[in-house]
Amino acid sequence: MLEWEIAPTTSVNAMPHSLSHSLIATALLASIHGAVAAPMSLDDYLALHGPEPTVQIPYGAAPSQYAQLFRPTGAGPFPVVVLVHGGCWTVEFGGIKQMHNVAGALAAQGIAVWNVEYRRVDEEGGGYPGTYQDMHAALDSLQSHAAQYQLDTSRIVAMGHSAGGQLVQWIAGRAKLPKTSPLYRDSFLPVNNIFSLGGLADLRHEKDLIKTSCDRELAQLAGSASSERPDIYSDTNAADLMPNGSRTVLATGELDTISPPRVAHDYAAKAKLAGDQAEVLILPGASHYDEIAATSNAWKMILPVILQMLGMDAGDAHP
Repeated sequence: MLEWEIAPTTSVNAMPHSLSHSLIATALLASIHGAVAAPMSLDDYLALHGPEPTVQIPYGAAPSQYAQLFRPTGAGPFPVVVLVHGGCWTVEFGGIKQMHNVAGALAAQGIAVWNVEYRRVDEEGGGYPGTYQDMHAALDSLQSHAAQYQLDTSRIVAMGHSAGGQLVQWIAGRAKLPKTSPLYRDSFLPVNNIFSLGGLADLRHEKDLIKTSCDRELAQLAGSASSERPDIYSDTNAADLMPNGSRTVLATGELDTISPPRVAHDYAAKAKLAGDQAEVLILPGASHYDEIAATSNAWKMILPVILQMLGMDAGDAHP
């Protein structure tokens, strides 16, 4: 697939046919004709709020090991968005609470949301390998609760923002994990549709940016090398776990300085070279925080792509 940028001057006819033409056209026109708003700040992001979840389900004993289900009204089965928050892998910059904004908007469209909390690098058990083990456990929990809540696990998009983008991109590559890794699993719920919003997934090649943007050391995210594990990226770096059969859409705000557009383009190029599907969506006038706000103009461009990835036409969604 070709990567693409959507900007106010982009021709709809230039966009790849892999995306629903009418959905993207709708998204583009909404962006062009929407009210001009200032890019969102960190304070704006921290103030995001939304409805409370239908239920909160622990998947482990630690305080941060749980997922929140936002279940649409009516009868299922419902397609699912697995939502993974960012925050630079730390508790300092918000997290699951801010995701209620997008979770509520998706549930209103008839999409179930599995909003994942996880142990971060400054929590006991977080970092390597705990944070990745939490991704495994959260998806195992989704699979085990799917029948109870009428969740269609054959239609899933994993969507993560910032640090969450790194984690969902890693999820796509779980089949490529070395058998010697403590993260290896011989069976798991496959998730092949990935939507990364301002993600920093290429730990090997973006370590300097991760340091400047998030003040994170790679040992926190990927552990330390040892004789048993000489390459710390072999089981943590999404870019090393390709090809994996996934389709990844990398959306980044035009004004994102934490994960600038170059990062999305570079990752997409590597994915396509490896044989996977990857596309880039640049959000005009958007910051790192507009990417995950259902109240932003950027969301008008993001939502149609989510619907398309789930196999939903615009008419299938709730009004």
